[in-house]
Amino acid sequence: MTRFLRGSVGCLALTLALGTDAAAQSEALIVGNSRYSMLDVFGGGADVMDATAPLEAQGFDVVQLGEGTATQMRQALGRFVAGLDDGTERVAVILAGRFAHSATDSYLLPVELASPLDEAAVMGDALSLSSVMGLLAAYPGQSLLMLGESDSDVLDSRFLSGGLGAFEVPQGVTVIRGDGSDLGRFARRELVKPGAEVLGAAREAGLIVNGYAPGGYVFVPVAERETSAPAPQAPTQVVDGTGDERLWETTRARDDVSGYRTYLQAFPNGAHAAEARDLVAAIESEPFRSERLAEEALSLNREARREIQRDLSLLDYNTRGIDGLFGPGTRGAVKAWQASNGFDQSGYLEREQITRLDAQAERRAAELEQEAKARQAELERLDRAYWDETGSRGDAPGLRAYLGRYPDGVFAEVAQERLEVFEEEQRAQAAGRDREAWDQARQGGSVGDFQAYLTAFPQGAFAGQAQAEIDALQQPSQEQELIARGEAAEAALNLNNAARRIAEDRLKALGLKPGNVDGEFDDKTRRAIRRYQEARQLQVTGYLDQSTVVRLLADSLLR
Repeated sequence: MTRFLRGSVGCLALTLALGTDAAAQSEALIVGNSRYSMLDVFGGGADVMDATAPLEAQGFDVVQLGEGTATQMRQALGRFVAGLDDGTERVAVILAGRFAHSATDSYLLPVELASPLDEAAVMGDALSLSSVMGLLAAYPGQSLLMLGESDSDVLDSRFLSGGLGAFEVPQGVTVIRGDGSDLGRFARRELVKPGAEVLGAAREAGLIVNGYAPGGYVFVPVAERETSAPAPQAPTQVVDGTGDERLWETTRARDDVSGYRTYLQAFPNGAHAAEARDLVAAIESEPFRSERLAEEALSLNREARREIQRDLSLLDYNTRGIDGLFGPGTRGAVKAWQASNGFDQSGYLEREQITRLDAQAERRAAELEQEAKARQAELERLDRAYWDETGSRGDAPGLRAYLGRYPDGVFAEVAQERLEVFEEEQRAQAAGRDREAWDQARQGGSVGDFQAYLTAFPQGAFAGQAQAEIDALQQPSQEQELIARGEAAEAALNLNNAARRIAEDRLKALGLKPGNVDGEFDDKTRRAIRRYQEARQLQVTGYLDQSTVVRLLADSLLR
């Protein structure tokens, strides 16, 4: 990371030294990270992505990246640096997500860095603020750094702590920092207003301002219109420029076909006539434009969008992810839900539809939980009946029979503990060679190791255990493949330690015995997850996937 940044800064310096004839331009870099895990349901880091369109509308060339890995962040920074030259007029860098800091620097963490953090990985792979500051220092008075913090895991290591640390701001660089959601809202609403005094607005929004902060600081100036001597025209062709501009401002504020046509009737050869005709054509060619604008007017933040995606998923509409980004998957799910509920299939949501969707999801969650309780009660009834016929008798064959049928059953822990007692007794009674062969088989742990033991000691003290181990290891390949897919699905969620603790705590609240709530998924946790999945008719793997997490979140909210 350091080598990359040094090279980029060097290239920037060379570009500035050589000089170009490029026209003044504005550059922006936006990186918004929030999905450090599926259970990061309250992270606001990616809300800053909503500032992209407003900045582009004000003439910024924007390099944006949401949910960036270390590699993607390096690439985005490289594209941003490549756009900087001596023609650059204004520079904005907006970073949001989880931060960590050392004694001398602060870092924006890529989404793949889990907790507890590897200090070397942070210092090598995360985005260094001191390096970003070095770039912004080349544009004093016209450079802005905005930092939005999401909740960070508590870090207490020798070299790193969680969150933004103290840092020195170069002369002429303005820094605005605060909560990720608040910062995103400010960036898309206030920052880009032409002529707006942004620092006062930032403080009113609860944000902190550091560095270069003069009174009346304006980041986006009001555009100056070019003036020239009008060409001689016949009296019938004279256009009232003042009236033209006044009507155009009103028309743009309305932004509808009727308004643009009114403008064209008044000024068919006006200064904005061509633009008005283009806008009419664009509006008429876009289906569901009013629905899109209505959804945009709701100003849904990242968490509100995630909640909508969770509601759709709970109702079995596949959004292809719960990330707060409304891509083709979510739009398709919205259309399917609208079709089922008698709405036009626009793919955009109104306030009334969101309210109805949320109510349906809440009702469905309650129904699913009631069904799960009934199913769990029936499973436990059958479980206990089988225990009464097998394990309750207390002999080893009965205990093994019970565990063979119900490896995650109500009495699974009890059966295993009693079998361990039997094994210790058998070890004490077994002949030396028998015991040594069994220890060797247990150490190897493969089907071949246990079969070798049975070949040598077909009537050995541990023959029953050996056969049980072989049966457990020789599960169907389809089941093994299912478990492998479950393991991969959980790995893709990138759950950090805090997220794992949340999952364990919710499993414990449901009485599923996940063991210690410590963020470490051991055999007890896997068994609790399997119990949860079986009672809710989810794929039983013992690993968390998106469907399990959606249900787990819904179940916990009902308690």
